[in-house]
Amino acid sequence: MNLIVVLPDGSARHVPCGAKGTVMDCMRAAGVPVRAECGGAMACATCHVQVDEAWIAKTGKAEDEEADLLDNSDYKTDRSRLSCQMKCGAHLDGLTLALQLDAFEG
Repeated sequence: MNLIVVLPDGSARHVPCGAKGTVMDCMRAAGVPVRAECGGAMACATCHVQVDEAWIAKTGKAEDEEADLLDNSDYKTDRSRLSCQMKCGAHLDGLTLALQLDAFEG
């Protein structure tokens, strides 16, 4: 499967992703400059992405604890998710998301 990650400068990266792990894991493995400081423990919001509107039905919206962490972001929208909380799988092949400035390492 593949993801399309749009960086804050507007450029897009096609990221290969296996059927295991999370979207955050795939981005890190592909060298996408995502901060991801807690390594996926859902203790921060430094893997913040916005899911393309066409994909919200498949990814779902942030649940309570995730939404609470995202409340600390100046970039939160109703499409915000923590990439560490989205499990990879065939259902997300082609997923398009935007890495937010508060999660960008660069």
